[in-house]
Amino acid sequence: MALKLNPLACQPYKLPSSARPPVSSSRSPKFLCLASSSSPALSSGVKEVESLKKPFTPPKEVHVQVLHSMPPQKIEIFESMEDWAEQNLLPHLKDVEKSWQPQDFLPDPASDGFEDQVKELRERARELPDDYFVVLVGDMITEEALPTYQTMLNTLDGVRDETGASPTSWAVWTRAWTAEENRHGDLLNKYLYLSGRVDMRQIEKTIQYLIGSGMDPRTENNPYLGFIYTSFQERATFISHGNTARQAKEHGDLKLAQICGTIAADEKRHETAYTKIVEKLLEIDPDGTVVAFADMMRKKISMPAHLMSA
Repeated sequence: MALKLNPLACQPYKLPSSARPPVSSSRSPKFLCLASSSSPALSSGVKEVESLKKPFTPPKEVHVQVLHSMPPQKIEIFESMEDWAEQNLLPHLKDVEKSWQPQDFLPDPASDGFEDQVKELRERARELPDDYFVVLVGDMITEEALPTYQTMLNTLDGVRDETGASPTSWAVWTRAWTAEENRHGDLLNKYLYLSGRVDMRQIEKTIQYLIGSGMDPRTENNPYLGFIYTSFQERATFISHGNTARQAKEHGDLKLAQICGTIAADEKRHETAYTKIVEKLLEIDPDGTVVAFADMMRKKISMPAHLMSA
């Protein structure tokens, strides 16, 4: 299942084997292909019946899961950082009315020239090689699993959103960060749909599998570990989207380069916010933060989509 990506990607994305481009063509119109059968309808019906007989079973993590590793008394550190978070974390969020939205970069379905705009998008997409789309799909699927990431942040002791609409600075940050990130997968999903270069149903299945599988980055409900993890994770996605922006530009698709570059800028801003938290923890509790950092380095940083399957 593991796919060895080219230098476009910094993240170890894993795509299903059916997502690999056919070796016989460098630019096939669809590089994600569902397995075919001499009798598709019959085969599909049998598979559906079989799937009804067994419940969904997500892949299991190979490591032992640890819960609530942070000493309870350290929760007070994060409670004491509430005002700091309001003054230093929340300013990294953009005003919704001034934020970009996916529609800013896509053909306008309400315009008379919608079909021509889609045709132009597809003509540009034809010039991009299949291996580029493998990486772009990996980026998009990772972004679309956003419910998992919000869930993960809300496992962290002392900073979780206790009610779903908590007014604490930590909770406000988590919800607003999620809202900003939501635009990334939305934009890439719509672009890939309009490009005509990929099998969207296979991609949608992969997203459903990935969200159902969840993830355990081994942060142990511990915000020290959690914020160290997110600092690295945001850095990785910033680099990956930046690379796809650069490659799109080199292949002549300036609009796609703008899309990927805009997402990369968001990731960089979020990285800055999370690294500020770690820097503050180093100031308040240097020993505890260094121990947590060493712990995460020993475990290694697994990217959010490490349980991606088909």
